[in-house]
Amino acid sequence: MGCSTSIIERRADDGVFRHNVDRRTESSSAASTVRDQCIAAAREQLRRGAHTIKIMGSGGVVSPTDPLWMNQYREDEIRAIVNECAERRSYVSAHCHPASAIRRCVDFGVRCIEHGTLIDDDTASLVARAGAYVVPTLAILFATAEYGRQNNLPEHMRAKIDQVVGGAIEGLQRMRKAQVKLGFGTDLVGPLYTQQCREFLLRSEVFTPVEILRQATSIGAEVLQLQGKLGCVATDAHADLIVVDGDPLQDISLLAQSGRELSLIMRGGEIVKNRLA
Repeated sequence: MGCSTSIIERRADDGVFRHNVDRRTESSSAASTVRDQCIAAAREQLRRGAHTIKIMGSGGVVSPTDPLWMNQYREDEIRAIVNECAERRSYVSAHCHPASAIRRCVDFGVRCIEHGTLIDDDTASLVARAGAYVVPTLAILFATAEYGRQNNLPEHMRAKIDQVVGGAIEGLQRMRKAQVKLGFGTDLVGPLYTQQCREFLLRSEVFTPVEILRQATSIGAEVLQLQGKLGCVATDAHADLIVVDGDPLQDISLLAQSGRELSLIMRGGEIVKNRLA
């Protein structure tokens, strides 16, 4: 089961999506404020079927110009996007690395923070009290650090990578202590996509196997507002099931073998792998 996410950006952020920006919105008349453009963009993406809207709440690791600490969007712009999503019974998620960006986005109504790498104790407590979610993405951080060393990424990008990698595990510890609800994601793209399962091992430095499994199943369903459909075994739920060669409650690394320890994989009721037959 896949859920589409549309990204709305205000500045450069990670640069990955910059080529997709409709330049007509950048040259709109003075009568059209950036807030108006945010509302129009959110409405259009929801009209096209987006399940949720993601905004860029801070600078990114591979941003060509934005430092990590740079906040994106004004308060009225974030609240306007949040309101549009609420009217559609949807929600807003936000790319954020530093605590300042996380804090302001949650204060302004954002429901889910993606990455949350440099969170501090006070902000973790704030997120927990608000009932918001965080989806850490450790796999992409460590994979990008290795990729950057091997492929000569610019020095300023490597410095940002080192900063987030250095704070990633401590960030998980802070969120666990505050009892923040965590989803499961990797953010991997392109040639790094093969490292999806690495996320299980990285999280195991902080969380127990059962905690990680809940993050990847039932809490993930909560994030997507699909309780009773995903992350559970129940009548009328999507039949996404696996048979593991061993007990992942004792050894989470069984799920970090790129499927080699999975005897059966069922997706939406369809068997896509079966070594049991």
